Amino acid sequence: MTDLNEINKSELNKPLRIAQIVGKMKGGGLEKTVMSYFNHIDRSKVQFDFIVDCDSTLVPDEEITRLGGRIYRIPPYQRPFRYHRELVWLLRKNKYLVVHSHINTLSVFPLWAAKRAEVPVRIAHNHSTAGKGETIRNLIKYILRPFAKVFPTHLCACSKYAGEWIYGNSATSENAFKIMPIPIDFERQRFVFNEMMREQVRRSLGITDKLVVGHVGRFVTQKNHVFLLDIFHEIHKAKPDSVLLLVGEGDLYDSIKAKAISLGLSNHVIFAGIRNDVDQLYQAMDIFLLPSLYEGYGLVSIEAQISGLPLVASEGIPKEVKMRDTTSFLPLTLPASEWAKKVLELSEGTDRKYSTTSVEEMMRESIEKAEELTGWYLELAENHR
Repeated sequence: MTDLNEINKSELNKPLRIAQIVGKMKGGGLEKTVMSYFNHIDRSKVQFDFIVDCDSTLVPDEEITRLGGRIYRIPPYQRPFRYHRELVWLLRKNKYLVVHSHINTLSVFPLWAAKRAEVPVRIAHNHSTAGKGETIRNLIKYILRPFAKVFPTHLCACSKYAGEWIYGNSATSENAFKIMPIPIDFERQRFVFNEMMREQVRRSLGITDKLVVGHVGRFVTQKNHVFLLDIFHEIHKAKPDSVLLLVGEGDLYDSIKAKAISLGLSNHVIFAGIRNDVDQLYQAMDIFLLPSLYEGYGLVSIEAQISGLPLVASEGIPKEVKMRDTTSFLPLTLPASEWAKKVLELSEGTDRKYSTTSVEEMMRESIEKAEELTGWYLELAENHR
């Protein structure tokens, strides 16, 4: 890229390239959020360059390239000196005007590098909070949290809850951060309930006439699969023809599978792995269970509700996600048996149909959110061109 002082008209007509720091791409909700925005923005005006850790396992290279984006792989932050050196070099080389970091409290590292590389607009975006059960991870979060506002020029969060957690409770009243809710990608996924698709998917899974409790999430401590299995164990005692459908992979996959066997549930739990047809799998479910220790937003909770599913979630999920009367929040201090009662209660006779008008409204909102983001990026960069 030419020096900014020598930019000619052809350069000015090129789209503004935003450095998106996404850390490790492993198929989680964070990556899905950034890709959803990328699919909806005006790419003739704004383009995304994805800076990912080289040990990422699920980078959608083909889709990013097809949409006009670029991918740069750098050493993971666990190798701090190489990470910092190579990131500073890359940001300087490409002369970015805007860096948008999505790695929560860890954003302190890339945004420090961005400041050293003299990137004028540095956005910190928090998608998460903290909860019990992750001692070392939480220790790191609480150590880094006081530095969350040191290097960025602008602050973002996926929800009020996530923003106040990292930037402070007074940040909302002070308008210190911008709330950027997660857009739903309706173009590639069809969430509206369809009876014919439901029967087809259930037949393919061999669960034509059973109660299907569903969950979508990485097999990590945060998602609380251990407790989830305990809940299903209680459900299965009361309803032996029930099935648990688990979608995702992760470091705890093998241990959770072993626990299912130890509980005598191996024939009643479907480990579906990572799927590209999650919207269709929602159709096969009867109720969605999300006992996460914490979430910044909980994209799957929105998708499940749009699909017409009753939802039983932990109080670690922001209340902002509630869209239906059949959504219930329970404390994780309640025993698994009480969670099971609520699941069985909500799974009886729920109307799966969801208002077409509501879905169309959400589609418009997703487009508007992307348009707002496009305009915001251009406005922030304008003073530094």
